[in-house]
Amino acid sequence: MATRVSTALMEAGPACCPTGLTEPMDRSTAEELARLLKAVADPARLQLLALLRSSENCEACACDLTEPLGLSQPTVSHHLKVLTEAGILGREKRGYWTWYFVVPSRLHELAAVLA
Repeated sequence: MATRVSTALMEAGPACCPTGLTEPMDRSTAEELARLLKAVADPARLQLLALLRSSENCEACACDLTEPLGLSQPTVSHHLKVLTEAGILGREKRGYWTWYFVVPSRLHELAAVLA
């Protein structure tokens, strides 16, 4: 399970540069932040996030995510796994199907760095 980026990164910086990168960070925080950024640094993963965020309740069945991306089911599953391991998505089994949903707090952490 993903650890959380430090709260220092979540706080706004000065008005001139309102990002979470306004002070030195320890190695473990940098590694976690890099892992989070790597998870979204792929066009298919960004598409998946956009699809989920635009879906009702920010969730969708895995079976509904292959066609919009134009990728095979194993490829989409791989990307969903990367996003889930980074803590950006959560998943829930419902019968035979796996549903994926956005974890808002994790997106807020990402936004705090990029803002």
